Amino acid sequence: MKPPILTIVMSTVISGTIMVLISSHWLTIWIGFEMNMLAIIPILMKKFNPRAMEASTKYFLTQATASMLLMLGIIINLLLTGQWTVLNMPNPVASNMMTAALAMKLGLSPFHFWVPEVTQGVPMSSGMILLTWQKIAPLSILYQIAPSMNPNLLMAMAIMSVLVGGWGGLNQTQLRKILAYSSIAHMGWMIAVTTYNPTLMLLNLTIYITMTLGTFMLFMLNSSTTTLSLSHTWNKLPLIASLILMTMLSLGGLPPLSGFIPKWMIIHELTKNDMAIMATFMAMTALLNLYFYMRLTYATALTMFPSTNIMKMKWQFESTKNTTLLPPLIMISTMLLPLTPMVLTLF
Repeated sequence: MKPPILTIVMSTVISGTIMVLISSHWLTIWIGFEMNMLAIIPILMKKFNPRAMEASTKYFLTQATASMLLMLGIIINLLLTGQWTVLNMPNPVASNMMTAALAMKLGLSPFHFWVPEVTQGVPMSSGMILLTWQKIAPLSILYQIAPSMNPNLLMAMAIMSVLVGGWGGLNQTQLRKILAYSSIAHMGWMIAVTTYNPTLMLLNLTIYITMTLGTFMLFMLNSSTTTLSLSHTWNKLPLIASLILMTMLSLGGLPPLSGFIPKWMIIHELTKNDMAIMATFMAMTALLNLYFYMRLTYATALTMFPSTNIMKMKWQFESTKNTTLLPPLIMISTMLLPLTPMVLTLF
């Protein structure tokens, strides 16, 4: 894609999301979603091949269905209240319909089927945008309408998402699919806490985005798309292998790393609201995610791939890829735990 076209398309994607974030009127929110959806499709089809075409079509169809459901919810709300404002939603039918539409946009279970397929079919950079930036707009609306949503529906979707995100990733060898299932599980954690403390959802989203961006950039630097190609990392870029290990364990939510903060806070919040069984169940399903992250770290940093050469290390070529954002992202996604009190004050 030519740079001027890419600039125009990216600025439309960004302005669509910003429009959703700053609007308090349902029509402008809906228009923002549509701008964002139509502009992201050329980015998904950057490398034009049948696989990317299929992925983009799947993405378009699910997002268009979600937009239609959202508009239906908005119209039902308008007929009953006579208002377009976001914060006034007394009707449960409209509220449930909007929740379903936003869940479809986010890829929450049971509307999760498109996420692994679309992420696998598009290039790494497009997958990165899909699993990070594209989550901001729907979650901002969920944040605003949280008080009028059905907590039982949200909890059911959260449990299913955490389970699907754990079970689905177990059998995968493709890195993009693993990160897609990881995204479904993280979305489940965010939705679980939305009814009790929506601000924690924003904290979780921020940390999830930094961890996912860091992971995608490490994979892109190494040009890895499968577990097999990842297992060659140690003799090409040993430092990158150890960084992948740390970011993977952080994504799994292990204590000394940043990924532990949102899980700790969400479990604390759920326990405080007499949801100890739910918190225990979610902590147990997080072990499924941890298993497939551990499998990746084992393949990357703890095994030596068979080499015919006597010299184990490969020749080091100068990397031409831009890594400006990688150091701060890795710092944030691994070393934030001691700053938890400050982070909680900010949120």
